Amino acid sequence: MPELPDVEGFRRQLAVCGGQRRVTGVDVLDAGVLQGVSEQRLRRELTGARLGVPRRHGKWLLVPAGDGRTLAWHFGMTGSLRCCSPQERIHRHDRLIVTLDDGPQLRYRDQRKLKGISWMRGPALDRLLGKLGPDALTVTPTEFEDALSRRRAPVKNALMNQSVVAGLGNLLCDEILWQARVDPRTPARDLDAAARRRVHGTMERVLRTSVRAERVPPEPSWLTGRRDASEPTCPRCGRPLESMRMAGRRTVWCPHCQT
Repeated sequence: MPELPDVEGFRRQLAVCGGQRRVTGVDVLDAGVLQGVSEQRLRRELTGARLGVPRRHGKWLLVPAGDGRTLAWHFGMTGSLRCCSPQERIHRHDRLIVTLDDGPQLRYRDQRKLKGISWMRGPALDRLLGKLGPDALTVTPTEFEDALSRRRAPVKNALMNQSVVAGLGNLLCDEILWQARVDPRTPARDLDAAARRRVHGTMERVLRTSVRAERVPPEPSWLTGRRDASEPTCPRCGRPLESMRMAGRRTVWCPHCQT
């Protein structure tokens, strides 16, 4: 599932492939990925626009497109953004193709279509961002500790909540809590100040490594590298890992290390 590191990779790719280029064509192959805008309107208003410098907030990729409008991409569970040549064969899960001057194409590819693409003006974008917490890559220790201290939910659920901190998904949350030695079932507000600072510092380290890899890397020394084994064991202590569903997702932790 695309999380902050993946979307940061899409942002970098878009900055290289589409930055400051003009849109010469918009092909909607599946209108099911369009959120709050019709195929006809998107094609009419986006064609001819010049793309600005893309930015990311949490799992959202935001691309200014002139006249106060923004193309907002969300990648759901299976989405991705590809920079392709027009000659490249269209994939069966390509849903939207934006053709740019000088030839390259931005292709939104998504198998499950759980999220999609929005075409927003300023007020709508402000409402979207107003529902999100600070970005996980830039949130300060004080902001982070304050947000967790007010949450009754388990710390795993709190970190997954995009209104608390934006950008963390299931793999990142499990990895951060494992590296920080914090039980994911602990109520967030029950963590003492030292534990909250430890989680924040661990989050910064995990994100730096993951952003470089443009994914949560399945390193053998990381929980992510062991969690999907047939009999997963902790990379740190070698004991069996446990799992349960939290926040609707499979949560994996070490009951020995994370107390």
